[in-house]
Amino acid sequence: MTAVSSPAAVAFSGEPGSFAEDAVLAAFGEVPRVGVPGFPAVFEAVTAGTATVGVVPIENVVAGTIRETLDLLLAHDLVIVGEVVVPVRLCLAALPGQKIEDIERVSSHVQALEQASDFLRSRPWTLVSTYNTAGAGKDIVQRAERGSAAVLSPRAAALFGLEILAADIASDPENRTRFWLVARPGGFVPADRGAAGAGSRTTVVFGVRNEPGTLLAALHSFADRGVNLSKLESRPSRERAWEYVFWADLDRAIDDPATTDALADLRPRTTLVRVLGSYRRAPD
Repeated sequence: MTAVSSPAAVAFSGEPGSFAEDAVLAAFGEVPRVGVPGFPAVFEAVTAGTATVGVVPIENVVAGTIRETLDLLLAHDLVIVGEVVVPVRLCLAALPGQKIEDIERVSSHVQALEQASDFLRSRPWTLVSTYNTAGAGKDIVQRAERGSAAVLSPRAAALFGLEILAADIASDPENRTRFWLVARPGGFVPADRGAAGAGSRTTVVFGVRNEPGTLLAALHSFADRGVNLSKLESRPSRERAWEYVFWADLDRAIDDPATTDALADLRPRTTLVRVLGSYRRAPD
């Protein structure tokens, strides 16, 4: 399929001003886009064809892996076609005229609450988890909720007319989130898609028998060919209790001979191998 630089439509989780929308803008610039309520809705929109590409978070430097994204990707016939890293600046914002002493409740996505946990623990606030950072701010405005504040981006606070009570509240000043760009197989090919060599990443998932040494044998398929795994994570297989599948990010493209040989060697050692995408790594 011919490579293109801009999709026809992009789905992301949340409201305008969310970090997922920041990821859309960072990846594609100004393109047609739609916010949907939650990560499952992003996958459903792309699967149904109402969006060409979905943008979903996969990892934050403070809170770690967004495991819901892993489970959703395994459950859908979609592939990773790219990634983008977005800086995460968090602030506490409320209706105009409120003071920080007036606040009793703070709402946001659970990941944002965790990323600002050091600040939030400094006061006896009631913390409320919502589906999205920007959505938390929108709800406060729509309900005219005094005594409530949201943890969200400064851009989202400005979009909803909220007043910032505390800026840069993330526990890590270098806070950032990595997002995956997902699409139907063959449905979208970025113009800068990865090629063999440096600067590429391939994500795979594989399963092994619950027997001594099976995971070590699988990892030898990569190590013996000099294929570095920058990430390895286990998730329940959902087929049998107490059995797991392993997600791995390989620092090579799928058409690299070392990757090809490693996967060929891996398959007879495992119960499942699925290549979920090969794409260019985002600059950090």
